[in-house]
Amino acid sequence: MQVFLGQNGDRDVEGNELPRLVYVSRKKRPGFDHHKKAGAMNALVRVSAVITNAPYLLNVNCDHYINNSKALREAMCFMMDPISGKKICYVQFPQRFDRIDRHDRYSNCNVVFFDINMKGLDGKQGPIYVGTGCVFRRQALYGYDAPIKKKPPGKTCNCWPKWCCLCCGSRKRGRKIKSDEQKKTGRNREASKQIHALENIEEGIEGIDNEKSSLMSRLKFKKKFGQSPVFIATTLMEEGGAPKGATTASLLKEAIHVISCGYEDKTEWGKEVGWIYGSVTEDILTGFKMHCLGWRSVYCVPKRPAFKGSAPINLSDRLHQVLRWALGKVEILLSRHCPIWYGYGCGLKWLERFSYINSVVYPLTSIPLIAYCTLPAVCLLTGKFIVPEMSNYASLIFMALFISIAATGILEMRWGGVGIHDWWRNEQFWVIGGVSCHLFALFQGLLKVLAGVSTNFTVTSKAGDDGEFSELYLFKWTSLLIPPLTLLILNIIGVIVGVSDAITNGYESWGPLFGKLFFALWVIVHMYPFLKGFMGKQDRLPTIIIVWAILLASILTLLWVRINPFISKDGIVQEVCGLDCN
Repeated sequence: MQVFLGQNGDRDVEGNELPRLVYVSRKKRPGFDHHKKAGAMNALVRVSAVITNAPYLLNVNCDHYINNSKALREAMCFMMDPISGKKICYVQFPQRFDRIDRHDRYSNCNVVFFDINMKGLDGKQGPIYVGTGCVFRRQALYGYDAPIKKKPPGKTCNCWPKWCCLCCGSRKRGRKIKSDEQKKTGRNREASKQIHALENIEEGIEGIDNEKSSLMSRLKFKKKFGQSPVFIATTLMEEGGAPKGATTASLLKEAIHVISCGYEDKTEWGKEVGWIYGSVTEDILTGFKMHCLGWRSVYCVPKRPAFKGSAPINLSDRLHQVLRWALGKVEILLSRHCPIWYGYGCGLKWLERFSYINSVVYPLTSIPLIAYCTLPAVCLLTGKFIVPEMSNYASLIFMALFISIAATGILEMRWGGVGIHDWWRNEQFWVIGGVSCHLFALFQGLLKVLAGVSTNFTVTSKAGDDGEFSELYLFKWTSLLIPPLTLLILNIIGVIVGVSDAITNGYESWGPLFGKLFFALWVIVHMYPFLKGFMGKQDRLPTIIIVWAILLASILTLLWVRINPFISKDGIVQEVCGLDCN
């Protein structure tokens, strides 16, 4: 731990005390689970509480920077709102990125998510927490329930005459204000005593007059927050701020204590307090727990982007990033914190629950998506059509559903200000990630939950400084490339076989062929960014990728010929009998 600013006597030219700037590197022990980013964030929460105890915290990833100095003031406008500010747990800003290629080939900007989905969530209970660019209320991170909205006073009372209501109201308000001031003064006085007695504190937090402390004994406080009475004292100060009189040396000594490896043992850190453990996407889980406690979040989109950062620019790193996100969603889906069954009877609203369910079940769509991407090639290889014959009534229902989905997409794009190019890139990479990352995440999540086989995720590298897009065509071998390449080969072979059959059979076969080609070409067009990134500038294409892709395509083709469902078994038996008779 190193203090850059904040030593005793550090003041500016006007005599004002300088803000504190402290660098923290938490203690790590071999063979000890440090919970990665979530553990680091929890350690920082405890250190900042002991040193400064500011009521609000800003969370920004190491590859992001502040692009708009007024963004924090906009967040404070929400947090300090006299009407609804007390119920807001965090203010989330959208992620914006630098050094992205002009066409955003791999949909790194996630424009559809940040400009449509997150804005829609803001109209419910609030947007989900995305892991960076977020201002938190410290009290919400401590696992406290959101303040209950008080009902306005009634218009009548039992006093007579009517003007006595004003007197009663004023007397009640006077008593309430006096009681609140006494509680606040007593709380600050006792917290100051805790800080002054840093060297000799052993008895905990006795005597603190606070609504929260009255509901919890000293042992429960220690079980929840740990064995630091100084830190516990800071959690009871709703307005934040460290009491005066403490020396920097004593505060640093206590700060080192709260970030030791064993401090979180037998406490609720990572369970009910701070960033929640149990998933590589701790951001979704943490925001979900806060919403379950009745808190509300706000989505703030200033005209000038508040924060900017870097994104993985090549295909392999981008796929690994999506794999990590999807694996975290599967872990939540198969855990006790799954929004399908967790948190009923609490402060989570139904529409907000549906949004969380949607955010954790999407890896399951990889299985039907692979089926839809495979069927067009199968139809071209077998000569059958993907869509069965339908009645006029069924056709009308199908067209109505199709038009309604298209109209909804257009309205969302117009409302969110998203261009057709960004929407199309999002659709393309949804297919690419669905048939590769989401499928792998589903199997890895099942292995981890059912068999206890854990997999280490890869931290994605961002764009380098040696060139603007130096890594755009950089190729890295990964098994995530096999499923998309297999589907591409299947559909390309299907197109070649379908066109060859049409040329051989004559003019009449061209009509049914166009419908089959449409679906196959639709899959290939969605896979175009993958194909372009896969065939980018590189010295030599790894042979193992080609071998595995062709092998899988051949196995699937032969398997389909063996169990072709379009040919009935009775027809096969009759044909064989006819051959025997001849």
